[in-house]
Amino acid sequence: MRDVIEFLKESPVGALATLDGGRARVRPFQFMLEEAGALWFCTSSQKKVYSQLKASSEVEFLASKGTAWARISGEVSFSDDLAMKERILASSDLVRSRYLEASNPVFAVFKIEHGTAVMADFSGRPPRTYAF
Repeated sequence: MRDVIEFLKESPVGALATLDGGRARVRPFQFMLEEAGALWFCTSSQKKVYSQLKASSEVEFLASKGTAWARISGEVSFSDDLAMKERILASSDLVRSRYLEASNPVFAVFKIEHGTAVMADFSGRPPRTYAF
């Protein structure tokens, strides 16, 4: 799984897929950090993606670089942990500029857990799969 985390640190922007009334929705998203095997992200509780994640916790996140990619599938769970929110704010100037402080009521953080990560490329080598 260390390979996946390093890849996401190098290529943190990817695409997050959710369900919206039975239809797939994909949007750009940014990986924030990893802690204890969970992959952390954030959003605004006022965005559609927030309500989509609340309605259906199954997601996929795809990050790519060149001809390689990492696809993460799992379940989302939200957290109100202020320490985690502080860590995420400290990790991103963009996030900090939008939400300003961990106590901002629209600042929502979530983790993907209980899933799999697949790393692959177009080299012909078999994909590597990791459970987390």
